[in-house]
Amino acid sequence: MEESNNYGHQHPLLLMLNQDQLIHNQSAVTDCSRCGEKVSAPCFCCAEHCGFYLHKVCAEAPLELNHPFHPHHPLLLMQNAPYSSGRYICNFCDKGSNEFVYHCSCHLNFHIKCALFTFNIAENNLKELDHVALQHPLISTENDDEELGDVSKCFGCWEPLAKYTHFSPDCGFNFHEKCAKLPFKLNHGCHRKHPLALQFNNKWLSCKICRATNRKTDRRRIRFVYGCSPCKLAVHIECVSASLDLVVEDKSHEHPFSLFTRRSSFICDACGMEGSYASYICCTCNIMVHKKCTSLPRIIKSKWHDHRLFHKYFLPDEFTSSDCMICHNEVDPEHGSYCCSHCNITFHVHCVTEDKRSYSIVSLENEDEMPNESSIIVIESNDAGEAKHMHNLMLGPFDGGYENSCDGCMLPISDPFYYCSECVFFLHKACAELPKMKNVWHELCREPLALISDKVFECAKCRHICNTFAYECSECESKRCFRCVIALTPGARTCLRHEHPLFFYKDYQGHCDACGNLTLGAFCFKDCNFVLHFGCFSLPITAHHKCDEHLLSLTAHDDNNYSESHYCDICEESRDLNRWFYYCAICSTSVHVNCVLGKYPFLKLGSIFEETDHPHPLIIVKKKYYYFDCDKCGKPCEDLSLECSKLECKYIVHLDCVVHYTLRCFLWWRM
Repeated sequence: MEESNNYGHQHPLLLMLNQDQLIHNQSAVTDCSRCGEKVSAPCFCCAEHCGFYLHKVCAEAPLELNHPFHPHHPLLLMQNAPYSSGRYICNFCDKGSNEFVYHCSCHLNFHIKCALFTFNIAENNLKELDHVALQHPLISTENDDEELGDVSKCFGCWEPLAKYTHFSPDCGFNFHEKCAKLPFKLNHGCHRKHPLALQFNNKWLSCKICRATNRKTDRRRIRFVYGCSPCKLAVHIECVSASLDLVVEDKSHEHPFSLFTRRSSFICDACGMEGSYASYICCTCNIMVHKKCTSLPRIIKSKWHDHRLFHKYFLPDEFTSSDCMICHNEVDPEHGSYCCSHCNITFHVHCVTEDKRSYSIVSLENEDEMPNESSIIVIESNDAGEAKHMHNLMLGPFDGGYENSCDGCMLPISDPFYYCSECVFFLHKACAELPKMKNVWHELCREPLALISDKVFECAKCRHICNTFAYECSECESKRCFRCVIALTPGARTCLRHEHPLFFYKDYQGHCDACGNLTLGAFCFKDCNFVLHFGCFSLPITAHHKCDEHLLSLTAHDDNNYSESHYCDICEESRDLNRWFYYCAICSTSVHVNCVLGKYPFLKLGSIFEETDHPHPLIIVKKKYYYFDCDKCGKPCEDLSLECSKLECKYIVHLDCVVHYTLRCFLWWRM
């Protein structure tokens, strides 16, 4: 045990050289005050026993680190990241922290151990790994790698860890032996002008050989690449080290491919992306492809579509004007893509295969597809063509008045629909025919989502509180309402007689034309500025309110210049003329959208709400008189409330009091 300088601490520090000394001085398991991880010897502890501990490596970390993988700027050791929250995401391991950080002015952030670990790799100082036993490749399937997730990936090349001999030390870094011994500089035929140096790809440059950036799949992680800074060029480690076979044969293509090296770029006939340096050609079919594209699967089952998708090098005539169903940009019919002959739709190869978790390879052409059973478990068709729930459901038309809503999506009923002749139950035909299990577009959940009903939830897309039918993920338990699921179904959407078809762009950022709020992800058309976010896209086209005896219509613009009409007839406050509103042309009634729909437009009265801190089921009610005091806030329960189903209990609360604390906060933290 040695006394040392205090490294900025107010008390003297003692150096603990082994774990026995540390255990003797520890009263409980503690964390390092710099990296925030569990402390272990060798480390420093406070001589006054105030609970201050430092890993020796964290204590001795330099205040300025000139990292070989980032030669342009130094990394500065800071107590907090220079952001208002004080938190940061490490660009190496993708984990968040609010502890000490190595920060660069070009917005690179690293944990202390991540910065020092990669520094040792760059300096070829592998003494840290001397005590770690090498683990040899395992015979693993693609599904095994998926189950292990990112933990099974090498921190150098991000290929599956079990592919090669590797280190898996206790510090959490998994590294292939071959990646730990990569040369710092090398010469490569793809760039003869300068040598390539191993570095962080913090500029997110695309690989010169395969043209991929891996930005979406690697999120914030900065991959190692071989790069040339003067030429702003990068090459993936796996692309540099990949052997160039003279002949490649793969069962996905009937003829062999032959290596053809070149100085100019080319367009790959399999994926439609640019390539350079090395291509493979099939002389029989007269096609030229990347090496990785020689093994593209011929048939895949993608979460983006309910049918199998077939790879085509050249599209048939009926697909010539098709756009990709994911990015909505044009698919070149002269180069490869995936298509569905049932629906006459196409996908760019890179759009549908970029995330390996989003598709599976179909080995047999006659392999069964996911069953397309009716969504509503209680509905069955009888010999007369009727559907069933507790009673027979009849297919409309039915003149029941505009106050009726679909029990599946809570939007107003319109033809065609099912209705019950014995009770108040309605279903749009489209809602009744949705499957029990469904892959929902633009979702990260791997498995198909399962149909649920009669649960109160917050939709992960539109953020409305609902108890309509929904699709739920079995892993994260997040839910999507029917309105959003239908909106995300592939194909063009129309809205309020807008002149262009609308498509969903998940990365779009802008302001919604209906409400003016900022949105991330929106429905829009690429050639105009019209934008709708999820909440407004799913607004009911018509609605009923006691302020007017007629049906109110959703309206996009107010052309009335008379100033008296620029107020809401419900709340009597002013309206923004550029925002959507509900309008009655007969009575000239104009009202805010929120004033008509209220705070919870998609909750069904009389349904059950299960509150965790009350022993009995609660019923959603709308109180019009006899206002009892809320058991939570003490104020009278007006409008929407939750009433105990046991009459003798007399328990009643505002819906806001329960939803705000037990549902909304819980879901926001989970997502």
